[in-house]
Amino acid sequence: MTFSPGTFAPAPGRGRLSRMLLTQARTEFVLTLRNGEQVLLTLLIPLAMLVGLTLLNVVPVPSPRVDNVTPRILALAVMSTAFTGQAIALGFDRRYGVLKRLAATALPRWSLVAGRMLAVLGVVLVQLVVLGAVALALGWHPAPAGVAPAALLTLAGTLAFGALGVLLGGTLRADVVLAVANTVWLVLVVAGGIVLSVHALPGSLSAIAAALPSGALAEGLHTALVTSATPWDALGVLLAWATGAAVLAARTLRLS
Repeated sequence: MTFSPGTFAPAPGRGRLSRMLLTQARTEFVLTLRNGEQVLLTLLIPLAMLVGLTLLNVVPVPSPRVDNVTPRILALAVMSTAFTGQAIALGFDRRYGVLKRLAATALPRWSLVAGRMLAVLGVVLVQLVVLGAVALALGWHPAPAGVAPAALLTLAGTLAFGALGVLLGGTLRADVVLAVANTVWLVLVVAGGIVLSVHALPGSLSAIAAALPSGALAEGLHTALVTSATPWDALGVLLAWATGAAVLAARTLRLS
């Protein structure tokens, strides 16, 4: 006598790909929010800079200060989570054999990256809500027509920085990743168009910063949320970085 599939439980076999992907993304999301160092990097530092640059005349910023500061801090938050946090987490997961163990399960190789990217998008959403609420309390008035372009830029920026984070964290040793990721973060904050507009940087540094994903995202968000215009050039820069970094990351990702 034969029985139809599913008559008895348990029924061993691989689960649905969508369910596995969402489960992995949820796990990565929760682990990120539980990590104190990650929360410091992705939320507390951007919050402190948002309040400090708005209330203190530390760097020259046009008035109203909060309207000009907020888009750049949103870009900083995306970079901190998608690039620095992602690279460091991936580097140490490789060091401790997490990726190798996950690769031995039914999870497809592509989902190891896709699940992380979904988790990063979730963390970025939390950042935007928190930072946006604080900015509104400080008097921020974003251009309503610029919200949709800003959302598109944020998505493209997350993909670009996320791909760069996977490229870095998936190829170098964990201790090297830690040093390089933090150094790159600091350099981009100071001279990559985050704190200062690319137009305020001297000479060729201005052109270089505008071609970097940090400068493109910061200037693009500033243009969208202040003037309501859609910065297609910034979007093109971000998509180019996302495509190039994703191709390289797919070819060079190491599980250990």
